[in-house]
Amino acid sequence: MKRRALLLSGLGAAGALVVGWSLLPPRSRLGGVDSLPAVEGEVGLNGWIKIAADGAVLLAMNRSEMGQGVHTALAMLVAEELDVALDRVRLIPAGHDRLYGNVAMFVSSLPLHPNDTEPGRETSVARSGQWVVAKVARELGINATGGSSSVVDAWEVLRYAAATARAQLLGAASLAWKQPANELKVDNGVVSHASGASAHYGELARTAAATPSGTVQVKPAEQWRLIGKALPRVDVAAKSDGSAVFGMDVRPPGLLFAAIRHCPMIGGSVGALDVAAAMRLPGVERVVRLGTYAGSTAALAVVGATGWHARRGAEALQVEWRQRPGGGLDSARILAALEQQAREADATGGGFAFHSRGDAGAAIDAQGARTVRQVYSAPYLAHAAMEPINCTARVAEGKVDVWVPTQVPGLARALAAEVAAVPLDAVSVHVTYLGGGFGRRLDVDFVGQAVRIALECGGRPVQLAWSREEDMGHDFYRPAGVAVLSAALGDDGAPTALRITSAGDAITPRWIERGIPHLAGPVDTPDKTTSEGLFDQLYGIANQRIAHVATKSGVPVGYWRSVGHSHNAFFSESFIDELAQEAKQDPVAYRLAMLKEAPRHRAVLLLAAQKAGWPGHGAAQALAPGRARGVALHESFGSIVAQVVEASIEGGMPRVHRVVCAADIGVVVNPGIVAQQLESAVIFALGAALFGRIDIEGGVVRQTNFPSYRVSRLADSPRIETHLVASTRPPGGVGEIGTPPLAPALANALFALTGKRLRALPLVLA
Repeated sequence: MKRRALLLSGLGAAGALVVGWSLLPPRSRLGGVDSLPAVEGEVGLNGWIKIAADGAVLLAMNRSEMGQGVHTALAMLVAEELDVALDRVRLIPAGHDRLYGNVAMFVSSLPLHPNDTEPGRETSVARSGQWVVAKVARELGINATGGSSSVVDAWEVLRYAAATARAQLLGAASLAWKQPANELKVDNGVVSHASGASAHYGELARTAAATPSGTVQVKPAEQWRLIGKALPRVDVAAKSDGSAVFGMDVRPPGLLFAAIRHCPMIGGSVGALDVAAAMRLPGVERVVRLGTYAGSTAALAVVGATGWHARRGAEALQVEWRQRPGGGLDSARILAALEQQAREADATGGGFAFHSRGDAGAAIDAQGARTVRQVYSAPYLAHAAMEPINCTARVAEGKVDVWVPTQVPGLARALAAEVAAVPLDAVSVHVTYLGGGFGRRLDVDFVGQAVRIALECGGRPVQLAWSREEDMGHDFYRPAGVAVLSAALGDDGAPTALRITSAGDAITPRWIERGIPHLAGPVDTPDKTTSEGLFDQLYGIANQRIAHVATKSGVPVGYWRSVGHSHNAFFSESFIDELAQEAKQDPVAYRLAMLKEAPRHRAVLLLAAQKAGWPGHGAAQALAPGRARGVALHESFGSIVAQVVEASIEGGMPRVHRVVCAADIGVVVNPGIVAQQLESAVIFALGAALFGRIDIEGGVVRQTNFPSYRVSRLADSPRIETHLVASTRPPGGVGEIGTPPLAPALANALFALTGKRLRALPLVLA
């Protein structure tokens, strides 16, 4: 059975849209109790909330925890509305109901300019587009943890589900005690009345399940007791005492282990094979030939009694590898081609224009115009998550069990069903903790491999674990990119026109093709991720044209933390500094002058400058000799971040000493987690800015492990300060927003130090 049919059967109405569907209201996201598994002693009140016999609140958790703190943040929303302590909320796995799909992530994929989506000033086109996409996303019900969207998506849904449950529980008490509901009080899940009547949620739940909720309203901000507090994370204890279960910790009875060897050349295949030496080794059970699954390269797997036996067997295989039919890929040639395509499109007005106003070309090309033109570039990057790629699978008696650290359990389930040739409802996916995701685990290639291996294991479970070398050489990489940036400056030095033409592979079409084939069709429509961070910034420049040339290099590309923003922010914010230099103006003042119509951005930039002691903005802080500051401002995932980097040169290498980070993320659910995420994003971005690159020669990735693909180490880590702007707006994203500004802020600091402008990542001084 093909995955297309499996997915459509699993998504129900998503494959049976009929005339008139678009006129129907969006499907409710409250859900019914049938969405939750029936367990004796527990009572479901809607698709998200159950009540345990002891009065604890059970929350169906539909998002993967990969260190970002989402399990805590979402539990806090429910605890707030139900008036219970955070430790009274227990998490249970969400099922595969469409109810648990991520709507916000798909809505945010629309290539809309922030001016068109500002609350109260939305354009009709933006409103209509968001409504339609939200409706389609609700029908598809694709459960994905990504795009910094978890809290954004849950903000209204979970609070409303919890508030509805609270209203039912209070209604049950009101009926039982014959007292007005508005006279009842709740304290940590115990409902009471001045008459002396009292009961905890567990004692009221069965009656509540049959009690109408009436009109439901979520708490106003002035009544919040938990939201806005830095409460301890719910996963701290388990991750401290070792009881937390990651993918590599899964140990079902009878477990076998598998190691993998992909064709070293990306897109290559397996030729002649001699397994004799491997099969003679003790503990080696079998060799399995693997095809391509959801974008993977052909490979061989060796099954052994332990991981060590499997790895030894894999090393002993004698294989003749075959190059891809189109020839070996070469990253240097690809980058050169991207620059040529970007330059040609920039000269001819080519590429897809994501944003255009005025006539940027005429202003820039006008005789006598004061212009600045530069070319910036960024390499391919690997995800390099600390937990190796892994999946445990068992195929027995027509059933499939998969234990996997994944960001997309529904897609993992569909691929497992396809590979095992079983119906979708015969597959159970058990999502473990993720030892880092960063977008790599939005792909499910390794799930297909594990299930295929399990088919050969006679009903015994098998755990597939990739080595670091296999992971580095067979990732879905952050695309390489090139941008040509041009600007015209007026007499006052302010830009009157801005034209940016970029080139690089589009991620979303390739991800859809390999992961969601039932959406295949016109997938090569413009992909927002290619130009995000370029077309969607709010500098007040009268004439603009921001365009992108989408390419197909053949290199497998995927979502990488902050996606297009990760390199496009480096292009745009470094170039803004170049314009300030040309105008002989202070970089902060230069930006502020272009943000007169963007008060939120101004506030964030000013806060960062003040806290960093930038001269002219509050109390200036003197720098130690040999140090300089750089600044960058960037909006991504609905949030705004400014960073000031303080850097020096030590031993010929850049050294970052301090990063001051200011952000407006809307309502802050847990400021402690926000600070953790911004700190982790800074360190993640720092490694990419200083060291990160993937080089491909003859189709083979040259970087193999952390000695050749260096990441930030403890000694590299700067002091990081986080300052948040108070806001009443709904929450924006958090997990990725700290990554984009770091590279340009550092590059701008290095220019201030050396007078040398670095226009290519990673930032190499020599």
